[in-house]
Amino acid sequence: MPPPVKEAYFTPESLASQAQALLQVPGISLRKESPSFNRSRSALLVLDMQRYFLEEASHANIPSARAIIPGIARLVGAFYARGLPVIFTRHTNTPQDAGLMGAWWRELIDPQHPLSLITPLLDPSEAEIIEKTRYDAFFSTPLEERLHALQVEQVVVSGVMTHLCCETTARSAFMRGFQPFFLVDGTATYNRHFHAATLTNLSHGFAALWLVADILALLEGG
Repeated sequence: MPPPVKEAYFTPESLASQAQALLQVPGISLRKESPSFNRSRSALLVLDMQRYFLEEASHANIPSARAIIPGIARLVGAFYARGLPVIFTRHTNTPQDAGLMGAWWRELIDPQHPLSLITPLLDPSEAEIIEKTRYDAFFSTPLEERLHALQVEQVVVSGVMTHLCCETTARSAFMRGFQPFFLVDGTATYNRHFHAATLTNLSHGFAALWLVADILALLEGG
């Protein structure tokens, strides 16, 4: 039987236990030793944490997404406190720039729509906000140029959706020479099946899988 299209596999109460359970799925490997995390050369990417994906009234609501907000908020604050770069992305489309995404989705995120805004539950006030039009946050954006200018070598990937924009951006970062640290409990998507598939794929050759608490411990530990 196929998995439900949408399910709340993460809730505030279950997030920690479900993240640990995901790391027990055959083929998924939590890699914290190699490569090592170098906070002075890291940036936090917060992908598409927009009202469009977070509010229950939106048809694109991700049931598990609100559960990851507190962890992302703590990471944002920790990066800010240490003067480390934080980059939010905001996904919008017009019929002219949507490309093949226009064929996949019944509704484009209009740049003027109030649901296109980043959730007020996160604070982008000290971050850069990059507008994007495809799953890949590097595609036709200044992201790569900005990371090089900031002397960033590693990116911590958070946000939505795990198996679309987050996975595509992590792969693209790897191909451009930025080591991705992918957050098991700092990303969310429509269902656990999609989430586990991304973790399986990325942990075999693309990204180190980490938990929010582990990144925070390294940031706050010295």
